[in-house]
Amino acid sequence: MSDPNRLKIIEMLTKGEKCGCELLDELQVTQPTLSHHMKVLSDCGLVSSYKEGKWQHYSINCQRFAEFKEYLNGVTCWKDDAKRQSCCCGK
Repeated sequence: MSDPNRLKIIEMLTKGEKCGCELLDELQVTQPTLSHHMKVLSDCGLVSSYKEGKWQHYSINCQRFAEFKEYLNGVTCWKDDAKRQSCCCGK
């Protein structure tokens, strides 16, 4: 998710299923670059796909995406210096 192109892909897919050709046109990247990004998103389970003819069609895996959003909502930043000084490592 740290790559700007992956964030854009996720944003595009939240509006509905997209063919790889549509993603290529919008992102203006090469097909191998798109394939790499889609493999990363598919491997982590955020994106599902199926092949029709020569093109892959992609969509958000809603259940995994909801789990990811829930996980991110639970992430907090540690900004309290008093707590930091009481850390076991002393840093």
